[in-house]
Order: sequence, then C-alpha cells, then structure tokens
Amino acid sequence: MSDGEVIRSAPYRDLFADCQEFKDLVNAHKDTIEISDVDNNVAPHRANGTSTKEKHHINGSGYTKSEKPSPAHQLIKEEERETGDTGLKPYMIYLRQNRGFMYASLCVISHMIFIVGQIAQNSWMAANVQDPRVSTLRLITVYIVIGLCTVLFLLSRCLSVVVLGVQTSRSLFSQLLDSLFRAPMSFYDSTPLGRVLSRVSSDLSTVDLDVPFAFMFSLSASLNGYSNLGVLAVVTWQVLFVSVPMIVLSVRLQRYYLASAKELMRINGTTKSALANHLGESISGAITIRAFEEEDRFFDKNSDLVDKNAIPYFYNFAATEWLIQRLEIMSAAVLSFSAFLIVLLPPGTFSPGFVGMALSYGLSINMSFVSSIRKQCTFANQIISVERVNQYMDIKSEAAEVIEENRPAPDWPQIGSVEIRDLKIRYRKDAPLVLHGISCKFEGGDKIGIVGRTGSGKTTLIGALFRLVEPSGGKIIIDSLDITSIGLHDLRSRLGIIPQDPTLFQGTVRYNLDPLGQFSDQQIWEVLDKCQLFEAVQEKEQGLDSLVAEDGSNWSMGQRQLFCLGRALLRRCHILVLDEATASIDNGTDVVLQKTIRTEFTHCTVIMVAHRIPTVMDCNMVLAMSDGKIMEYDKPTNLMETEGSFFRELVREYWSYTSNRNI
Repeated sequence: MSDGEVIRSAPYRDLFADCQEFKDLVNAHKDTIEISDVDNNVAPHRANGTSTKEKHHINGSGYTKSEKPSPAHQLIKEEERETGDTGLKPYMIYLRQNRGFMYASLCVISHMIFIVGQIAQNSWMAANVQDPRVSTLRLITVYIVIGLCTVLFLLSRCLSVVVLGVQTSRSLFSQLLDSLFRAPMSFYDSTPLGRVLSRVSSDLSTVDLDVPFAFMFSLSASLNGYSNLGVLAVVTWQVLFVSVPMIVLSVRLQRYYLASAKELMRINGTTKSALANHLGESISGAITIRAFEEEDRFFDKNSDLVDKNAIPYFYNFAATEWLIQRLEIMSAAVLSFSAFLIVLLPPGTFSPGFVGMALSYGLSINMSFVSSIRKQCTFANQIISVERVNQYMDIKSEAAEVIEENRPAPDWPQIGSVEIRDLKIRYRKDAPLVLHGISCKFEGGDKIGIVGRTGSGKTTLIGALFRLVEPSGGKIIIDSLDITSIGLHDLRSRLGIIPQDPTLFQGTVRYNLDPLGQFSDQQIWEVLDKCQLFEAVQEKEQGLDSLVAEDGSNWSMGQRQLFCLGRALLRRCHILVLDEATASIDNGTDVVLQKTIRTEFTHCTVIMVAHRIPTVMDCNMVLAMSDGKIMEYDKPTNLMETEGSFFRELVREYWSYTSNRNI
C-alpha cells in the first residue's frame, strides 16, 4: 500500500521482482538490521533453532504460578474515604478558600435582615389593620416600602452566595490542579485514572454548582424555621414546652440520619470512580473489544457498575424520606398544640390580627421546619464532594521546580557527560530495589545504547535521569553537577527525549513543535525538512496551522514519532534520550530517525534504549542490563567478539526470533 491505495497484491517473490515500492521497503528493513563487523560465527546461528531457555526468554512461553499479594504490597490499593462524622472540617475547608468566611458572613447578615424586615412587615399589618387612625393608603405604603427594603437585602444575599461559590470553586480547582500536576509518577502508578476523573468532573461539578446554593438554601430555611417558631412563641409562649423537646428530638434524628447518609454518599463517590475508570478503559480499548467480539461482556460489566453506583444513592433517598416523615409528624404536633392553646386563652388576650398571624406562622412552620432539616441534610451530603476533592489537594509533590540558590548556568550542560555512581532505585519505600547500585559513565558526545530483556531496568534508568523517580541511594552527575541539587524544571528543560509512545496535543502543527513560541516559522520549516515531514505539512492548505487532532490521531504513528524528533531538533539539547523510540514504527521511518540522529546530533550525547538490537551496533558504547544490574559496558564490537558475552547472547536471540518470524 502507498498513500492509502493498494498498489499491487501478489506473492512475495513476484512483488520483490516487479514492485519497486516493495523492494525499497525490504531494503529499508535490511538497513535497520545490518550489523557491522559482526563475528562470522554469529550469522549462521540466526538460522538455527534456539535452545529451550532462549525460547523461554524470547517468546515468554514459560508461566509460573504467582501468589496473590497481600494488601500491604499491592500497587493499587482500595480507594481511601473518610469514615464517621468529620464534624466541621469539610465546612471549614470550603469557607477558608479565598475570603469565603467574609462572603458567608455577608450572606448570613443579609438574610437575617431580610427576616427581620419580613417580621416587621407582618407585624405592621397585624397591629394596624383594625386601627381607625391609620388610613388604608398609609397602611399599604408602609407595608410596600418595608418589602422593597427587604428585597435589597435578599439580592445582597444572592450575590454574596454567587461570589462565594465562584471564589471557593476557583481556589479549590487551582489547588487540586496544582497538586495533580506536581504529583510524582508513583501516584499515577498506584491510582486508577477513574479516581482522578471522578473528582475533577463529578465532585468539582458538585462544588461548583450545588454546594454554594445548598449552603444558601439550608441557611435560609433554618433561619426561616426558627424565626417562625420564635414568632409563634411570642404570641403563645406555652408552645415552647412542645417546641424545645421537638427541636432536641429533631436534631437527634438528624444526626442518626446523617451517620448513614454520609457513608452512603461516600460509597456513591467511590463506586463512581470505578465506573469512570471502566468507561475510560472501554473507550480507549474499543478497537480491541470489537476485534475479540467482547462487547456484550463489557456492556454487562458497565451495567453492573452503574447499578452499584445507583444503589447507595437510592438508599440515601429512602433514608431522606424516612427522616422527613418523622419530622412532619412532630411539626404537625406543634401546630396542633399551639392552636389548642389559643382556643383555651380568655377572649381579648390577643387581638384577632395577632391570632391570625400566629396561626399563619404555625401553618408555615411545618413546611419551613421540614425544609430546614432537609436542606441541612442535603448540604451535609453534598459537602462530601469537598472531602473527596481535599483528599487529592495535599498529595506529596515532586521536588521543587526551581531552586533559586542553586540554578545551573544558562548553557548547562556544555559537554553532556553523564556519570552514574552507585545508583539505587525503588518505586516505593516498601518495594524492592529496581536498580541495584549501578555505576558507569557516558562521555560527552558519545552515542550510548542500552539493551536488555523486558524488566531489566532500562526505562527505570531513563526515568531516574529525568528524576521521574528519586534515587534511594547514589547519584547522577551531569557535567560535574548533581541533578538532585537543582530544580526539576532546570533539569528537564535541558534534556531532550523521543519517547516510545509519541505524544501530540490537540492544536496545530506549529503548537506541537513549538508550544512556547520560541522559534520562527523558517526554523520550524527547516526542522520539518530534516525530519522528512516538509511535504506532508506543505500539502495541507493551512501549512503550520494545520489541525492536529487529539493524540495526533489524524497523523500516522511514524509521522507522530518524527514530530517528536522535530521537537528535539528545535531545542538542540546536548543530551538526547531515545526510550525505545523505534519500537512501534516501520522500518522506513526507523531509517529516517537513525539517519537524522547521526547527522544532526553529532556533538550531542545520545542515550538510546533499544528495542531492535541492531540499532545499537553503530553506538560508541553499549550498556547491557539484566535484573537492575549492569552486565556489560563496552564497545559493541568488543562485546560481539567476547565469547559468552551477554550482549552477544541478546543478538543471537534477536536473530533467532527474527528468523522464526520470517518463516
């Protein structure tokens, strides 16, 4: 195939004889596996069968029964959640954000003045409705004026709540984002993506939209309920004999309810994390799921997770109804007792206006008191989202980005020498060592190949170079400077990397090559020409402003890898790292990549983690690793000439595996 079209379909020999495009592809493959100065005895071995032990290492056909790790040694642990009554802690966390106490106080004061205005308005009407000295016009005018004044304070309350919600949400979001971006890689290794997604989506949405208004509604309903009860007590103070015990009983009922309701909301949050994680994995692996016709299994699993997430929410709703039923019974008892006392009072004790006002407040106390408790419970349930967000706001971060008192020179590193001294790496405190005290030195300007079987520690060594994981012992020195003594930004900005999985961001070609806008269009075009992407970009109408879809899905895998090469060419770092950069690209792109690196990074230190063993044969030095230890470190020709060499064994295995695949 070429340019999305089938050129020809024929047997291998016919294609190789008649099709120039196929012949070029085969020649490119030969170029990538060509080995210079290889011992004559090695080549014949590649056609021979391999030993049982070699096949075991190559194909991974050996299986060993593994025991289930204990919870303390599991990489991914159960999602943490608060238990029991956390008291005022989540409320304080919310109100401490960005002058939250000030806006909350303004909201409380405004609503209290609004309630006082309402009582004054009703009292004016009740006291003067039968007073012949007060004209109807004056009665209505004063009533309207008081109402308009209270509306202003109601508006002030609403604005205070909106500002409170915006400011606190912005502060919580900024702290959460900063914490997640500064979290070490070990956090993401042990934390499923669904847990992070549920907090930055569902929980933050609740904090943004629901919590501030739940605060306002619970506050207003509570103040309204207690003001109604106060007015009723003034008119018929005997009602306190029933209302006070009722309030105490209601508070106890509320606490009894919240003990279960909060746990149900926390369970709802944790089950939502599992649902989000499964959905994300299903979307990213949709092609594989369809290829193996496993849609029904994943659909059933998703339905099961939806049910598990909905069950605690339904139970919470049922518990709320249980509480409301009991509160309504008690409120009706208070109203009945108040009305009974009014009937028993001697005639003339209170004017008809005050009696009517008392009964009016008595009728509304049922609704207001039930609404008060319900809003308070809703607020208590939704504040759980603040709890969950706060769990990821204090993640132990990486080292400082910049250490002002120990910043490297602007042109560091000049030589590009890397010295590793007794380096020991473990991913967690309780985990075993991954690198067992390795020591070596990469001279400046050399091209270093790092080889080894899967799990030998190659990628861990590269991660230590970028301080993605901090050393448990030993040090890495670049141009006489210990990398742990400087900030992460100063270190990582001076190193270049071409990863195994190329990463492109949604935007334009220019943005993906030069996200900080440091280079001119001419420089970018020159780099595209060196990467052999010039024609591919020029063919598009918008040139450098051509669209790059999410994850670069509108570009081929090889082109994405060449874009990463272009970034490294623009930055011109003295140390370039290739972490199995050729593992997932075709042979033609591999040839372009290797040729560009040889010509454009002549004076740079190139550290190459190799997936295809022949690609390290033109390196100055080869570092062979196994089980986190250095097995050999020498020139590739010397290693190939040494009988029993570990590197020579790897080359023999590679040839055997390649021959079996070709057969």
